[in-house]
Formats: sequence, structure tokens, C-alpha cells
Amino acid sequence: MTAPGTDDRAANGLGNLRRFTWLTLVASIVLTLIGVLGWRQFRDETPLWSGIVGIAALAVVSVACVVAFYHRLAFKRTTPPAEAAADRPPPAPVAWLVAGSVAAVVLAALILAIDPGDEAWCVAPASMVTVIAMFLRPVDRRVLIAGAVIAGTAVEMIPPVAAGDDRVLGVLLVPSIVIFTVWVVYGLLWAWDVAERLDTARGLAADLAVTRERLRFAADLHDIQGHHLQVIALKSELAARLASRDPDRAAAEMREVRELAADALRDTRAVVQGYRRTTLDAEIANAGRVLAAADIEVATRLDPVDELPEAARHLLGLVVREATTNVLRHSGARFAEVDFTVEDGRALLRVGNDGAHDSGGDGGTGLRGLAARLAEAGGELTWKREDDRFAVAASLPLDRGTG
Repeated sequence: MTAPGTDDRAANGLGNLRRFTWLTLVASIVLTLIGVLGWRQFRDETPLWSGIVGIAALAVVSVACVVAFYHRLAFKRTTPPAEAAADRPPPAPVAWLVAGSVAAVVLAALILAIDPGDEAWCVAPASMVTVIAMFLRPVDRRVLIAGAVIAGTAVEMIPPVAAGDDRVLGVLLVPSIVIFTVWVVYGLLWAWDVAERLDTARGLAADLAVTRERLRFAADLHDIQGHHLQVIALKSELAARLASRDPDRAAAEMREVRELAADALRDTRAVVQGYRRTTLDAEIANAGRVLAAADIEVATRLDPVDELPEAARHLLGLVVREATTNVLRHSGARFAEVDFTVEDGRALLRVGNDGAHDSGGDGGTGLRGLAARLAEAGGELTWKREDDRFAVAASLPLDRGTG
């Protein structure tokens, strides 16, 4: 079994965090089980058969904990962060939980049978209670942990009461072990859940930024098209009614319809042109805002853009926009950089990020279309992927470029 975290989220560091959390949980619980309970199976007062059974039970409990942590961290939430409290619990490896619970009870019974005063008997049951609680709803989880504390305290009180001893240390030690185990495990799981929900929110923020821009364009287009089409429909209907009794008037109405259609076409082109007619400085500023909203750090190094022709600003602005969209949609970047320089009569633009996925390495149709447009303007657009880094580079002469 390999550590969880080998999916595509490893590109943005979340997979590494999950792997670290899993290894830390395994080390905390399994090493504690082995360190506290393992040597007890080899004491002189431990019968050989009891030691063998104890080692086997300890191995089952340890493997059950490892498997349970793997399943818990491999569970991928599909609900938004605001609804996480009401989300269903992750699926549990029931067979391993049952086997681990039985082995924990056997291990505890063996320790108590040899030395009723040995408080270490509760370590294995406390570990399994904590592991089982990971797969329960919050209410059921609290009930199980509280019941384990009460039951463990009751079992620990039996020897002192039977001997007439008012010893308090052992009675307090059992609930302390249970509470400490719960504290360690759920502290690590809480940190993991917070990181996972923040990553989900980051993805939602990136999608929202793209959606808002689409809605803005759709609203502008609707306003323009709706008015013209309504008038065209009314005048066409009027021309149809006048066609038989007043052909000249009907023809005049149809000429107006043609003019309205031409106006609608011009206005539609103006809206699209306004949407696409962007500038390099405006797109770089917008990229900084959008990427920051997606929790991506952005570094910029910009020469003045005043000497750039309008057409060149437009083309390079489109490159920044397309590269930014690719970062949001096809990467798990935590850092991006935008460099613009002017050297030897050419404008040089580079946009890179550190979270490239395999699916985003071919550039897509957007970059290929822009490469053709820059080539027509005497420029060049290239992109390459090295390990987890992806960079788009554009070059354009200052005295050329068409929009």
C-alpha cells in the first residue's frame, strides 16, 4: 500500500500534505502501540502462548489503523465547504475495523490477565475507538468516545475496588490516554480537512472569476441583440401585412429591417470587439486580481508599454488572458510570473506557472490560434512544459501587429 496523495492534486502540494498527514498518523499511533505494548509480550511473566497471541493481535491492530487512516485521507469530499458539516461520513473499511477491534480486546484481556494493575491495557482499545470514530457522524462520534472513556474508567476501577484500594492514578490515566489519542488524531485530521476545503474554495474562486466574465459578455450581447431583434420582428410583421395592399410601404419597411439588421451586426461586432479589444497593461492588472483571488502568488516584471502600438498591446493582452485562463483551468499553481520587456525593437512577453498538469501541456486550441495570429503580425508564440512548470512566451516586433 502506498501513501495516499498520488492523484492530480499532488501538483499543487495538497497531495504532499495528505501524504505527510497519513505518515504522521501512522507513526503516532502504530509506533505508540508497538513501543508501549510490544515489549510486554516478551516479559518473563508472559507465557509463550500469550506472547504469540499478543504479537498477532498487535499486528492486526496496527494494520487496521494503517488501512483506516488510508481510507479516511483518500476520501474526497464533493460538497461545498459551507455544507461540509452535513456531509456524509467517509466509507469505512468495515472488515479491518472489526478485526482491529477484536484484536484490541484480546490484547487488553491478555495484559489484564497477566497484570491487572497494568494501565497499558487501554492503549489498543483507545486507538481503535479513535479510528472507528473517524467514520461516524459527529454526534455518534462523541457518543462513542464518551462511552469509551466511561467504560475504560469502570474497567480500571475494578481491581482497586476489589482490593479495597482507593488508588486514583490508574482511574485518571485511562481517560487521559483515550483523550490524548483522540486529540492527536483529530488535530491532524482537522488540519487536513481545513486544507482540503481551502483548496476546494480556491478552485471555486477561479471558476467564479471566469464565469463572471462570461456573464458580463452575455449580458452586453443580450442588451444589444434583444432591442434590435424586437424591432426587426415588429417591422417584419408590419411589412407582411402591408405587402398586399401597399407594396411600396412594405418595401420601405423591409429596407428599414435591412438597415436594422446591419446596425445589429455592427453593434454585435462592437460588443465582441470591446470584449476582445484589450490592452496588455489592463490584462496584466486583471490577471493579478484573478490569480490572487485563486490564492496564486503573482510576480511581475514590466517595462513601460507606452511605445507599443495599439495592435501589439491587443495581441499581447490576448496572450496574457489565454495564459491566465490556462493557469486557472489546467494547473494547480501556487506561483505565477509575468515578464514583459522590450529588447532590440521587439516586445517580449513570458507567462509561467509552477503547477502544470499533464492534461495542460499541449497548449490547447486557444494558444494555437493565438500563435497563428502573432505569426501573421511577424511575431511568434511558443509554450513548453518542464516537469511541473509551464511557460508561454510571445515575441512581437514593435512596428508591426494587427488586431
